[in-house]
Amino acid sequence: MAIYLLIAFLGALCGFFSGLLGIGGGIIMAPLLLYIPPLLGFESLSMHTVAGLTIVQGLVACISGVIVHKRFNSVSGRLAGWMGTTIFIAALFGGAGSEFASQHLLLMLLGVLALLAAILMLKPSAKEKKAPPVSEISFSLWRAISTAGSVGVLGGMVGQGGSFILIPLMTSFVRIPTRIAIGSNLAIVLLSTTAGFIGKAVTGQIEWLLSVPIVLTVIPATQIGGVLSHKVPVLKLRKILGILIAAAAVRILISAFSD
Repeated sequence: MAIYLLIAFLGALCGFFSGLLGIGGGIIMAPLLLYIPPLLGFESLSMHTVAGLTIVQGLVACISGVIVHKRFNSVSGRLAGWMGTTIFIAALFGGAGSEFASQHLLLMLLGVLALLAAILMLKPSAKEKKAPPVSEISFSLWRAISTAGSVGVLGGMVGQGGSFILIPLMTSFVRIPTRIAIGSNLAIVLLSTTAGFIGKAVTGQIEWLLSVPIVLTVIPATQIGGVLSHKVPVLKLRKILGILIAAAAVRILISAFSD
């Protein structure tokens, strides 16, 4: 019973940050599930189990997050459609081509990209202008597609979603306001997360009983995080996200050097 309560707490924590920052949460959930249970005296969860629980958390967080951010009119359907489709297809090609590239080198590239993304979020900048209505958002289609395609291919090759890198790239390169980038990012990664969930579900890679507390806590926690996201100043959101991305980059680079 205690392990279910722990997983429920970890799911709520990750769900909150998913709603607040517009990320799937896997970059947080996976290490928590791997390292927290044994620290508290529980039996370690296998990577197989952790991967299944993480994809459940990501799927539920994306769905719940899109709903709450859409209520605040910060989800661009057009942006999510183009970038979501692109990253899904690119990840398929990246996954298929991973055997032809050095995992060590790819992890290094992903880690460096994450560090650059963190710098983009943390660098001093002028106060961001208020985002226009989401229906009036304009963006360069080739910038959006090239961004999603690059992250999708690299992420697919190393088995990382890479969605946490999309927000800083969307704000700096595609030039999308931060709040709309946060809301739309959840919709963008929903397609690829759904595909991953289906793949793991039909092949028996999900511990369904352990998934129940995640579903029950992630939904309300993501809603709370999403509401708070629209009350927190944009510059503070950028700093929080930048710190989180920097931590993820360090973790990826450690994995690269330890291989």
